[in-house]
Amino acid sequence: MTGFARTAGHQGHFRWSWEIKAVNAKGLDLRVRVPPGHDALETEARTRLAKKLSRGTCYATLAVTREAAPSQVRINQDLLRALVESVSAVPTSAQLQPASLDGLLAVRGVVEVSEQSDDEAALAALALAALHGLDEALDGLVSARLMEGAALQEVLVARVNRIDELTQAAEAAPGRKPEAVRVRLQAAIDALTGASPALDPGRLHQEAILLAAKADVREELDRLKTHIVAARELLASDQPVGRRLDFLAQEFSREANTLCAKSNDPALTTLGMDLRVEIEQLREQVQNIE
Repeated sequence: MTGFARTAGHQGHFRWSWEIKAVNAKGLDLRVRVPPGHDALETEARTRLAKKLSRGTCYATLAVTREAAPSQVRINQDLLRALVESVSAVPTSAQLQPASLDGLLAVRGVVEVSEQSDDEAALAALALAALHGLDEALDGLVSARLMEGAALQEVLVARVNRIDELTQAAEAAPGRKPEAVRVRLQAAIDALTGASPALDPGRLHQEAILLAAKADVREELDRLKTHIVAARELLASDQPVGRRLDFLAQEFSREANTLCAKSNDPALTTLGMDLRVEIEQLREQVQNIE
């Protein structure tokens, strides 16, 4: 679920750029940052990100800079006209020269210099261009995640195949065969009756049969095989399956733990422990997919 993408462009006097990166997480956590004055873009950006992503922590950052625009110069004609009329009424002499144009223009308020302001149309055009750039960056991020997912799929398929092999080995374990179970039970009964002849052999046989039934792992093996089929179907899907696989991995773990707890055969217990190792590695990898 990791990935990185960047896009940049310009609109009018503005330059913008998006950076999007995603890291692994169990749920979807969107963290969008936009410059002051462009807050309206945050809501739309979140909506677009949520449509393409379903898992992971995603950081999306928009940067906007404004190029220097030419200043606007305006001459206050009314004020200038009033000044001209006023100075025309003042008599001149050798010591007092007539007012010049540059002198009049230097009077405060005659010349007004202002920065060009951005109207709503310019800001709307910027927002449209930035959102289009976000879509491009998001497509790049999704492509990067798909490449990572394809590589992880091979790893997960190998894990599931190994779990299948261990499940089949547990089902075929010699210690699960009826004759092997019978031998172990008979040995336990003989040991008990030898230690205490007063014990009823018939009652011991009944108790032994009950214990053997409780120790049977047939149900656990059947559920493991069902989970294997489900896992393979999910891995072959082209839809987001990370959460479902996460839940399935927990069910795998539950059955393997029960198998180990019920097993009374060393070889079967060893297979159960190997299953737990493979399942735990599967769970770790599942956290990395969408």
